[in-house]
Amino acid sequence: MAVSKMKLVNIIGHIDSLDATLYACGKTGVTQPDETLTFFSNTTDFTTLNEENPYTEALTRLESAVSRIGGKLTEVDVDISTKIDREELKRYANHFSERVTELNKQRRSLSMHVEQLNKDCEQFEHFLGLGIDLDAILACTMIKVRFGRLPKDSYEKLELYDANPYVLFFPGTCDGEYYWGVYFAPLDFADEVDRVFSGLYFERLRIPAAVGTPEEIVSNLRAEKAEIEKEFTQLDQEIYGIWKQEKFACLRVYSKLRLLNYYHSARRYAAKYNNKFILAGWIPASDEEKFRIALDTVDSIEYTIERAENDAHHTPPVKLKNPKLFKPFEFFVDMFGLPRYNEIDPTIFVAMTYTILFGIMFGDLGQGLCVAAMGWLIWKSKKMAIGRILIPCGISAAIFGTVFGSVFGFEHVLDPVYKALFGLHEKPIEVMNPKMTSTILLASAGAGLALIIIAMLLNVYSSLKRRDYESGVFGSNGVAGLLFYSSLVFGLIGQLSGIFKMTLPYVLLLVILPLILVYLREPLGKLMAREEKWQPESWGEYFLQNFFELFEMMLSYLSNTMSFLRVGAFVLVHAGMMMAVFTLAGLTSGLPYILIVVIGNIIVMAMEALLVAIQVMRLEFYEMFSRYYNGDGRPYHPLEAGTGEKVFSDRT
Repeated sequence: MAVSKMKLVNIIGHIDSLDATLYACGKTGVTQPDETLTFFSNTTDFTTLNEENPYTEALTRLESAVSRIGGKLTEVDVDISTKIDREELKRYANHFSERVTELNKQRRSLSMHVEQLNKDCEQFEHFLGLGIDLDAILACTMIKVRFGRLPKDSYEKLELYDANPYVLFFPGTCDGEYYWGVYFAPLDFADEVDRVFSGLYFERLRIPAAVGTPEEIVSNLRAEKAEIEKEFTQLDQEIYGIWKQEKFACLRVYSKLRLLNYYHSARRYAAKYNNKFILAGWIPASDEEKFRIALDTVDSIEYTIERAENDAHHTPPVKLKNPKLFKPFEFFVDMFGLPRYNEIDPTIFVAMTYTILFGIMFGDLGQGLCVAAMGWLIWKSKKMAIGRILIPCGISAAIFGTVFGSVFGFEHVLDPVYKALFGLHEKPIEVMNPKMTSTILLASAGAGLALIIIAMLLNVYSSLKRRDYESGVFGSNGVAGLLFYSSLVFGLIGQLSGIFKMTLPYVLLLVILPLILVYLREPLGKLMAREEKWQPESWGEYFLQNFFELFEMMLSYLSNTMSFLRVGAFVLVHAGMMMAVFTLAGLTSGLPYILIVVIGNIIVMAMEALLVAIQVMRLEFYEMFSRYYNGDGRPYHPLEAGTGEKVFSDRT
């Protein structure tokens, strides 16, 4: 449980050397810059380098152009420490973008043309079979021509207008709901005929000008479409050829622009003083030599390295350092929040308690091995952190499943093993035995008691390490709170069991006195820290407020301890759910029995794995973390030689 020791670095040099300095820091992979101005009390003569990034526009245009032609950008190894023509990089990006833009413009034009041809072709196809010359018909001046569609039921009603010689409809095609066709009306009777067809719900279609019969027009449109599609294919090949030809050069330019853009963004951490720059940041103490070697290659700069503890006004970033076995559980710590630099790293404690509690609550040999295998598959295929966590949790569940004698819900399949190894006739722990139920629940409460006490001890150590005497000595989770809680619990246990009695001196010294110390924790903590202003502004307000806080504290002791009963409850729930599965399976036989057992195991395994994982996380975060852990540290994100995906705002 350790946080890597950090050192504070200060770099000063000529402003022209700033880019080379940042790149050297990035090549080390261990330097995290900080807001330099915050390290000075008087910043009157300093200015920040909040310049416009000259590479962002070119980089954006290049990314957009490659995306439009279907290419994929990946970074390649490049070096910007040597002199490079940065304007040439921008010109290449702009030229490439312009070529792609022009080709895409042509592509869009062809696409719109094809779309219009499809639309025109679809319109004229409705009038195939009319056998008329559209150009000649549309040229008539003495009649009105109306193309469109008529509902089928309206078409059948045309018989009602047989007396009117001008109400004639000539159908071309039928699509099941409508007849597509045309009607003609002399100029003098056009309004009357239009009213009749309007009443029949005729929908007019204005077709584009064309020459010939519908069949000839459709044929010409299809031929024109085929020619356009050939041009479209040739243009796509040209676009693909550009990417194939320029890919290598494009990736190199892209990688250089990304690096230049990345390091230019980092300039804002520096402060400018006349023609000098000052840059402050952090490095792990173990990487000091690597940092020195890299920075010694940069001309016109000087730097100092000092212990992080020498600066009491700044909190160093946090880099967790844990053995490989426990490293996956940093996922939970990071989810809650990283520890402060001078706070303990709870990763190992979380790894051990989470794994054990998960195993107890999920105890089943067969299902536990399945969970471990599933975790391994998730990690290998998806590289998800939760996969690496499920592996030890599944193994723990298998171990406790062996203790409980449960294998895929079969509660007595391991009896021969117990008899051969220990001479027992059956498994030692029969979960569903009523006599064992109370024992399991009491054991889970006892485990909760032990874990809460350990959490308090961790808080004492962490608080004293930070010289926070109010929390470490007099707080509800400090020495006074620990003495009160443990004395009260063990006193009640001894009283109820008859081992010993809680005498008056015991109550006064080990229960009442610690409670008073917790009640007065704020002024006592300040006195112990030798602060001048140790008294509260209003004693009356202080006493009233702390009375309610003290009452809330005692309720939290009770609720936190009782929360651990869920550990025993899930042991019983698992056995109960599997009993329900076998009860259902027992109503059948043969293949249905096997299917019910298999499907039941899968459902129970999936549901219980999710519930147990959430419940154990709740115990970690609410019942234990809340007692010894703040989780408000800031992450360590160093500059990198590659641009990576780090966001600078995360480092502030």
